[in-house]
Amino acid sequence: MDETVNSQQFEYTGAKQPETSEQESNGQLFSPYLPSPELVEAVNLAIYLERPLLLKGEPGCGKTQLATAVAHELGLPFEAWYVKSTSRALDGLCVYDAVGRLRDAQLAASGRLSEADLRRIKNPSTYIRWGALGKAFQQTQRTIVLIDEIDKADIDFPNDLLLELDERRFRVEEIDAEIKAVIPPIVFITSNDEKDLPDAFLRRCLFHYVESPSRDRLSQIIQSRFPQTSSKLVDQAVSRFLELRQEMRKDKGESGKKASTSELIDWFRVLQRYPEEEALARLSGKLPFAGILLKSWEDHIRYLRLGKGG
Repeated sequence: MDETVNSQQFEYTGAKQPETSEQESNGQLFSPYLPSPELVEAVNLAIYLERPLLLKGEPGCGKTQLATAVAHELGLPFEAWYVKSTSRALDGLCVYDAVGRLRDAQLAASGRLSEADLRRIKNPSTYIRWGALGKAFQQTQRTIVLIDEIDKADIDFPNDLLLELDERRFRVEEIDAEIKAVIPPIVFITSNDEKDLPDAFLRRCLFHYVESPSRDRLSQIIQSRFPQTSSKLVDQAVSRFLELRQEMRKDKGESGKKASTSELIDWFRVLQRYPEEEALARLSGKLPFAGILLKSWEDHIRYLRLGKGG
């Protein structure tokens, strides 16, 4: 084991941004990520204390993208676990393919497998499919793990991960083995607050609420994504976006769905396709491309009532 790698204390700064051609492991291009100083501090506390970082905030505020940004800057492996309503805690650790083993046993009984396959199926570990945490625990260097939208799962789901997150170990009964983290992963957990999380789970995590970016930071985010765009167009677009958010906040309160940063990026991606003068003219009239920012008929009605939609 490489002691240098294991003893290294990583520090996230948020300053290292990807080159325009850099790609994630899934083939998608990396996007710039501009964290607030408070978020940078929360990440480094989680790294130092070896505790999961639970992130909450409005949908589209950048919770999920943080994990890939940290992995990119620190040059660490990345494993993602996208939680669904049907997810079980075991899915992120390992799943034993009992159906696959039964199928192979039937093929072996009928003499339809080669000698190499026969040797392979005698090993139960052949049928273990490792999840994100299971893979990370077996890495010989620190790994970034994203557990995305944990609140989608059943209420008991977080409690089923207490031992694994606290002591970083779990048992695989099918192969009679305990898997213990070689080196603790850096775990990010996101939640949209659809369900309350148990106190025992919260005790094991650090917490940070990702605030909606300020006007200046929104402008920086757009400029980093679209560096060839004029500052005048960026300023006008951000102003119109913030006006919309303010009206939505008045109408819906703090808890209602408001246009998000990710929607602003999509909206601006369309705007910047037009010549600057045309884009500015569109911004000075009714809200252009309203369907990118307003995601329900009720929102369109509210905006029409305010005299700015159409």
